[in-house]
Amino acid sequence: MKLFLAEPFATKWADRDPFAEAFAISGETYRDMGDRRTSRFECDGRAFFIKTHAGVGVGEILKNLLYLRVPVLGAENEYRAIARLKSLGVDTMTAVAFGRRGSNPASEQSFLITEALEPTEPLDEYCNPQVLREMGVAERRALVKRVARIARSLHDHGVNHRDFYLCHFLLDTSPDYAGVAVSKRPIYVIDLHRVQIRRRTPRRWRHKDLAALYYSARRVGFDERDVWCFLRAYKQQSLSQVLAEGGSFYRSVKREADHLHSKGIRKGYHE
Repeated sequence: MKLFLAEPFATKWADRDPFAEAFAISGETYRDMGDRRTSRFECDGRAFFIKTHAGVGVGEILKNLLYLRVPVLGAENEYRAIARLKSLGVDTMTAVAFGRRGSNPASEQSFLITEALEPTEPLDEYCNPQVLREMGVAERRALVKRVARIARSLHDHGVNHRDFYLCHFLLDTSPDYAGVAVSKRPIYVIDLHRVQIRRRTPRRWRHKDLAALYYSARRVGFDERDVWCFLRAYKQQSLSQVLAEGGSFYRSVKREADHLHSKGIRKGYHE
């Protein structure tokens, strides 16, 4: 069994079964996948999110192995990912409680509680075409470079997200940052339960992350000039170097993004 409790849960659950307490928490359900549930709740006047995992079952493990994928068994992967991003200086969630128990991977129980990041807004909702026009070229490019630096920091340190869409970048919209340029506000990377951590990020997984980012950025109005600005910051090269050395890289990412677009069309999602 693994257990981490910070306040207020360290005190509140001191003489109780933390797993029973965690799984009994009721709140506003954001996602319910059967074995995995995400809810928002309040405690002592503060807002939190809890993810509970009740065990994925043997079938889910076998399906992932069949497709040569490492199955995500519970909350520990996201708990470790949060710590890794914080060590890299990437803004993300703050874990205040985590637990895992059970020796059978198919039926282990786990939970993760994080502080609610409020008020925030996903970048894919904040950056609509009108906002991008009003932002001005300089600020727009500054935001693109900011996202590129986040991506580079993750990938250069062996981290790939696997759901690297703009909806998983939360922009801080609190009054403290009223009047502050978007590119200078905190931007939190969330939804880390599928994150992979290695010594080095394989080229294939860099491309998949960047393709997801490109696909979602294109949907909200970022253009080809933004793409080249992103690549300059991501690869830390001049435009001429990016054009000379990064052409095949860009084409590979674009093909993957086009594939995501085709899947979206088939599922009924339209740009």
